[in-house]
Formats: sequence, C-alpha cells, structure tokens
Amino acid sequence: EHYARSRRVYALDLPGFGFSDRSPRDYTPRMYTDAVLDMVAEIAHDGQDAPVDALALSLSSEFLARAAAEQPDLFGSIALITPTGFGKREQFYGPIGSTRGSTLVRQLFDVPLWSRPYFDLLSSKPSIRYFLKKTFGSYEAIDAGLAQYDHISAHQPDAQHAPYAFISGLLFSADIDRIYEALDIPTWLAYGPKIEFSRFDDLGNVAGRPNWSITQFATGGLPQFEALAAFTAAYDTFLVQAAISRLA
Repeated sequence: EHYARSRRVYALDLPGFGFSDRSPRDYTPRMYTDAVLDMVAEIAHDGQDAPVDALALSLSSEFLARAAAEQPDLFGSIALITPTGFGKREQFYGPIGSTRGSTLVRQLFDVPLWSRPYFDLLSSKPSIRYFLKKTFGSYEAIDAGLAQYDHISAHQPDAQHAPYAFISGLLFSADIDRIYEALDIPTWLAYGPKIEFSRFDDLGNVAGRPNWSITQFATGGLPQFEALAAFTAAYDTFLVQAAISRLA
C-alpha cells in the first residue's frame, strides 16, 4: 500500500496460497521460481518492460533469488526480507535443484485419514498465534489483521497441500548458498533478530559482496509490519543506490 501511491505495484499469490490454485500436486522450488518468472513476464506484457524491483519474504526469497540468478536481465534489484538459508551452522552447497526435504514425510501428511484434520489443528487460532509469536518475537507485536487473514486463508479447500510441502522441507533448497553467491544484481537483505525461526549470525558469504546491502532492524521477522517508516526509508536508499549502480 505504501509504494502503490508512487509506483506500479504487483503482488503475487504463490501457487497453493492466497487466491492461487491450491490443488494437490508436487509443490517444488522449481514451480515457485517459474511462478516468479511468469509474473515478471506478465508485468512486461502489461506495458512495464523495464527491469523490475522485486521483493520477497522468508522462504519465497529463495525462489526470487533463483529467478534473478537464472534471468538477471529481468530484474533491476531484489530485496530479500528475513530470507531463509542463513545461519551459523547452515551451509547449503548441494547439487543444483536439490532440496532439504523428505518425500516420505510428505506422503505421511497426505494420508486422507488425518491429512485435513491435522492441518486444521496446525492452523487453529492458538496455533497461528504461537507461530506468529515466533515470527514477530512476542505476542504483543503480532499484527491482528495478519493473524485473522492467516486463519481465514488456512481454512479454504485444499489449503493443506502447499504447507505440507513446506513442513516436509521440500520447498527449502539444498543449493541455496550457490544461488545467493551467484547473484550479481543489486540485492538487499533486511532482517530483524527477534525472529525465532531464522538466524543471521553468519552472513559472511554475502556480506562482503559489492552488490549486496544488509540492514538489521530492531524487530522480529516482519520489519515491514513493525517498523514501516524505517523499513521504507532503508529500502528507498537501496533503490537509489541500485539505480546508480546500473548506470555506472
């Protein structure tokens, strides 16, 4: 909403979430990367043929990074908000296209007898608040509107399929360090240390790269909710620097 007042903004519902198709199928990093690239193609068809400035949150940062690594000319810059794949003990240099997941675990989740009932427990209001607390860093910081939307969205038909791929680890790339290090376009990493799911105590493989900028906010994992003014100011500065670097 903030940037829609000054520039054309597109918001993508990834497959299996929001208003996208949620049917049972194989949800993979390849599918999500292609969804990002398809969206960029649609933006071009809409008359916006300049390279896009794209922003992604959490795990979707891996999909955006892969898309930008594969087709960098489509992107003016990318912003990765609380991205996955970083941490002191995490090193992901697996075979290209490999994941950290288990198809057996996914198959167990898909057993009809308990597939939907178990997901309904995972997506109950208390459970959603518990996981949002780990994201925001405290119950007090939780955005009430986000919690309400999460509950409504999770109780739509077929809502369990993509989340089960997530829980099974099949959406997490085992080669993501290779992807992050392959990026050569302006890249902004923004995070808040209060999040309990992710760690950012080892950014050495990207911190020294000239195309990477890193900003830490005094927030949880969603700085755009908790510190909008500071977040947009930092992002605006990054976008200006990115534009200058493209002209150099």
